[in-house]
Amino acid sequence: MRYLPILGVLGFMLSAAAWADDGKPVQAPAPLHQARQRLAQHEAEVKRLQRDVDRQESDSKQASERLQQQDQTIAELQKQLDALRAQSSGKQH
Repeated sequence: MRYLPILGVLGFMLSAAAWADDGKPVQAPAPLHQARQRLAQHEAEVKRLQRDVDRQESDSKQASERLQQQDQTIAELQKQLDALRAQSSGKQH
């Protein structure tokens, strides 16, 4: 599921290349070593994108955990404040 953005990017790149063709005659295929070189470059780019996605997911998870901890702290402080207010109003009467 986390690879869907990467597949989307690859699909976009392929469709953009097809769109850029503009109906020009197709050239003969590049030599095998050039194709392999391009493949290696694309694989390296996919790996880089995967690392970026993994890092972003990790950052997002950490931020979510921090927010959850802050919510718990706020709830506890609210309980303490409510208890102090109840205690204070009880002493005034």
